[in-house]
Formats: sequence, structure tokens, C-alpha cells
Amino acid sequence: MRGPAAARDRWPQTGTVLEPSSGRTPYVPSQRLVIIVGNYGSGKTEVAVNLALTRARAGKRVQIADLDIVNPYFRSREAWSLMEALGIRVVMPPGEQQFADLPIVVPEIKGMLAPAGDDLSIFDVGGDDVGARMLSSFREALGDAPYSLLQVINSRRPFTDTVAGCLKMKIAIETASRLRVTGLIVNSHLIEETTPGIVLEGYRMGLEVGRRSGIPVEFVAVMGDLADDPALEGIAAPVLRLERNMLPPWLQKIEKVDSPTGADRGLPAARTKPIGRP
Repeated sequence: MRGPAAARDRWPQTGTVLEPSSGRTPYVPSQRLVIIVGNYGSGKTEVAVNLALTRARAGKRVQIADLDIVNPYFRSREAWSLMEALGIRVVMPPGEQQFADLPIVVPEIKGMLAPAGDDLSIFDVGGDDVGARMLSSFREALGDAPYSLLQVINSRRPFTDTVAGCLKMKIAIETASRLRVTGLIVNSHLIEETTPGIVLEGYRMGLEVGRRSGIPVEFVAVMGDLADDPALEGIAAPVLRLERNMLPPWLQKIEKVDSPTGADRGLPAARTKPIGRP
């Protein structure tokens, strides 16, 4: 039967190769394992999903694992059908567990730590200390294998609206995960009210965070046509054009779970706890 369980166990056989729509320098990951971590509200999951879609459209084999146990409303597994249609392998808990608000880690995760050939593995990781701590269980299995651990910062969200806050979060992520943050993703926005000034504000803050911590801004995420705005031409980092795929439940249509019962998909209650906060 076609559904999330099938996507979990195999590479989808469908897929369309498209060139990136933005004329700016596209982001090409330097490592085949990319771990994306960000605080609640940073837009981390939207970035992770869009990175997977962009690389798949460029003809790459991509697999993405949803390890976000923090935010039940915005999880990369919600976009599994869209990603599967482009040939992306979505690794997530099977059956009814796929929407559980629990730290479920399926065995396929460890196999993603060492992608074959030039395959790309993406981990979408929850942003509080519990979410980042999940990564620590992979530390020994990872060994000396190369990885990119990218911290999403959003200057228009609490706890990442200052350089000091971003640096504090970096320390919390590294302490909890036992891994080193290797780069930054700037994703400053106010959804439809985002302006070039907001994007540039976030980029400047990201550069300062990078200067103080000694890590680079890997790319800047910009929503839709705003990525082509002439005011952003001064951004030296690659730009990832975002499509909005993750919608809050009050904007979603009621969907049926692809299951024998066809029951309505339930949404668990939200549990939010920013990194570095008690």
C-alpha cells in the first residue's frame, strides 16, 4: 500500500529533475550529512524541507529524517507526500506513531549517518535541549565521519534576536548534542510581512555571530520572489529560495491519514521550550 510506511522503507521511484528557480548562487552542501537545528519558531523545518526539495530538483538522491520531537505542528514528516513525489526518501516512525509526540528513533536513522555515493542525508532536529540531546545518542556511531551541523537563526524571534542569544543557543546545542555547530543558516522573516530590510538585518547579525564564533554563514533563506529583490544583491552567501510548505493547523484542510481506518489526523497539544531556558 502506498503511504508513509512505504516511503520509510525504500527510495521512491518517482522524481522530477528541475533547475533551481533562483538566479543566485545555489547552496550546495559541503558534506553529505546535514543536520539542521533551530529554536522554536526559527523556521528550521521549512528550511530543511526546502533544502531537500531543492537538492532533489537538482538531480540528487536525498533522504530526510524527522527528529523533531519539540514542535508537533511543524514537522518535516507533514510534507512526506510532496517530498516522495520528487524522489526523496522520508524516514519517520511507522503507522500511527508518525504523529506521536514522542522521541521515536527508527533503525534507518543510523544508516543515514554514512550516505552512499553522493547521496544527501538531512536531519531535521528539534530545537530545545531535549531535541538536540537526541543527537548525542549518535555520537559514537558517527565517529569521525564528516557532517555539517547548521544552526538556524531568526532575528525576529525570541532568544535569537541578539548576537548574545544566538551564541548562547550555539553553546546549548553543542553541550546537549556533543557535536560541534559548523555553520549558520540565516532565516529572518515575518512570513508575508517580510521585507528586504528584515532579511538584511538577519544577515548582518549572522555575520557578527559567525565572526565571534568562527563559523560561516552557510546560506540565507528567503521566501519566494523576495529572493530576487535587487536590495539583496549585497548578500555574499548563497541564497535558498523558500516555498511555503509547512502551514499551521488552522490553515490546513482536514486530511485523512493513509491508513486502514482512514481516521482524521489528530494534532497533539503544543509543547514549547526554547534552548537554554529552564
